[in-house]
Amino acid sequence: QVQLVESGGGLVQPGGSLRLSCAASGFTLRDYVIGWFRQAPGKEREVVSCINSRDGSTLYADSVKGRFTISRDNAKNTVYLQMYSLKPEDPAVYYCAAHPRGWGPWIQVAHGYDYWGQGTQVTVSS
Repeated sequence: QVQLVESGGGLVQPGGSLRLSCAASGFTLRDYVIGWFRQAPGKEREVVSCINSRDGSTLYADSVKGRFTISRDNAKNTVYLQMYSLKPEDPAVYYCAAHPRGWGPWIQVAHGYDYWGQGTQVTVSS
């Protein structure tokens, strides 16, 4: 049974940091592309960052470049999203997602992914 479980969300002050984790089970992480998406109330789900678990290729949305870092630990079947310098526009439910079709333009759209976690809430407030 394929499962993705996010953790690490919470409340942080502007400028603060959080590290999200996405623990995968039921499949081998290195055969998949993992994406982090976020969805704020009233907005569409948007890509934040992606990683090709096989070769480590990464992609970042312009809004998070230089502030967020995606990484993976294939031995632990886990992908991380380290978030620094969090801004008031970052709050959302953050989801991780997985698909096995390699690196291509589809990695930036939610419907390109087969499996999703339940999401973890990130709140930025003073």
